[in-house]
Amino acid sequence: MQSKKRVSIADIARQLNISVTTVSFILNGKAKEMRISDALTKKVEDLVQQTNYQPNVLAKSFRTGKTNTIGLLVEDISNPFFAHIARQIEDNAYQRGYKIIYGSTEDNLEKTRELITMFADRHVDGYIITAPEGIDNEVKDLLEMKKPVILFDRYYPGLETNYIGVDNYKGTYDGIVHLIENGYKNIVLVTTTSQQSQMTERQAGYHMALDQYGLESYTHKIAYVDKQSAVVKKQIADFMSAQPQTDAVFFATNYLLACGLEVFKQIGLKVGEDVAVVSFDDHEFFGLFTPSITAVAQPVQDIAHQAINLLLNELQPTGAPSQKKFIQLPAHLVVRESSAAKRRGA
Repeated sequence: MQSKKRVSIADIARQLNISVTTVSFILNGKAKEMRISDALTKKVEDLVQQTNYQPNVLAKSFRTGKTNTIGLLVEDISNPFFAHIARQIEDNAYQRGYKIIYGSTEDNLEKTRELITMFADRHVDGYIITAPEGIDNEVKDLLEMKKPVILFDRYYPGLETNYIGVDNYKGTYDGIVHLIENGYKNIVLVTTTSQQSQMTERQAGYHMALDQYGLESYTHKIAYVDKQSAVVKKQIADFMSAQPQTDAVFFATNYLLACGLEVFKQIGLKVGEDVAVVSFDDHEFFGLFTPSITAVAQPVQDIAHQAINLLLNELQPTGAPSQKKFIQLPAHLVVRESSAAKRRGA
């Protein structure tokens, strides 16, 4: 079956016996400025609607230098935190006349590079990226090409870029202090082997809280693998078996928490009774669990709003290099049943 030919500006102009330039002025909202009559403007708009004309975005980009599209790279679009951020960014961008192209890096260097290349081929106007380890050179290249780049959730120390994220250090510190003040003394941090900024800051907050209270630290690091992998669950089960004195666990991400809760159920530990639990990153269902889960919540709407504003400001030509902004928003501890005060004798 032969595909239907795409309608072009030239087709519109030919049918109305007017110039391509006139059609272009009308479609770009410059009819008044170029003194084109309302009657002719209406004829063009009516025909555009009748023929379902769709502009060639790439061709337009060569003329205007803009495609009104933004490339958004997140670690995992299925993760509730990144999914909520992405949706908020998309809503904010759409209201400002921009569309979003998504991609999940899965913390995979080769995939991330391929996605950046794909976005570049599509002439996106700017990039919002949760950057995995090792693509700082690619980010440098984008900046050298004068492409607006916003990093969020994690950044590269020493690389001057716009960044928006939360105070991971203080958020974790507050969560650990909460556990200590509720009577817990053998608190394990379950985190990843990642050296990304957000993870190192969470580890630093954990250690600072324990040091201030004179308590011993127990950190268990798990490699970034399939988030529902039996490997992750086995490692959590193994460390709980090796450290039976553990009375509280702080999970550095909510996907690690999900694995941990499953393990605790399998080995017969009751959350909120046998072991207290706190997670970094809240989830809309944490309040519905039994017991409900205490979590460090990130301000998703504020992060998305700040990210798109930073990018759109970068897209405005000012004639002078813009000063890069480093923004850290406060995280908020949401206290629920999983970290209730420790019972005496427990």
